[in-house]
Amino acid sequence: MNTNMSMSKQGAMSAIIVAAGKGSRTGLGFNKVLADLGGVPMLERTIHAFIDSGLIDEIILVISRDDEEQVSKIIQKLPRDIEWTYGGSERQESVYNGLMKLSGKSDIVLIHDGARPFVDTGIIRRCIEGARYYGAACAGMPVKDTIKNIDPEGYILNTPDRSLIWSAQTPQAFRKEIIIRAHEHAIKNGIKGTDDAMLAEQTGVRVKMVEGSSRNIKITSKEDLMWAEAILKGSDPQMS
Repeated sequence: MNTNMSMSKQGAMSAIIVAAGKGSRTGLGFNKVLADLGGVPMLERTIHAFIDSGLIDEIILVISRDDEEQVSKIIQKLPRDIEWTYGGSERQESVYNGLMKLSGKSDIVLIHDGARPFVDTGIIRRCIEGARYYGAACAGMPVKDTIKNIDPEGYILNTPDRSLIWSAQTPQAFRKEIIIRAHEHAIKNGIKGTDDAMLAEQTGVRVKMVEGSSRNIKITSKEDLMWAEAILKGSDPQMS
């Protein structure tokens, strides 16, 4: 694959980082993306992953109004300008607000959770390439455990083929027109998706899975924060 990311030839690569949640499950009493990880706010680590990749032309941050002061301090320390907008009542609305901030030069859009600070350049590159060649791509990993489908009473209905089951991560990447159309279709039809790939699927788009990483965890609980600190110290339990 040609991995030339030139804006002039391919259009701009844009990243929307969604950081407008409450983070209530962590029990911190404030938005988890502002939590300290190894002396650096989680959100700052996430943004730097995209800056340091050298692959992203435009970064849009979606934040909570309550966090504007703290986030402004983070943005001021960064080596490049960051656009930002406010989130909505739900993640889906927050992403759409981010989409509405995209520049006219945007071609490929990566949507990423601010609470996944260990995304790396390889994952970002694979998502961009997947979106460029297939229109839509989702980072993820094949599941390791056997999966069971159950009925409402908890009885096993069947056991799907594990080799065909992946756990979805972010970034999820799309050609700009595909993901905007998917979100507008969802708004028009009252569709609520658990991720952006699902919204694209609802419009008939085939989303290509690309390799993520076992380190690319989403931090949602106190245990996840401990896990993240272990990753920083080089003792990731997933890798042992």
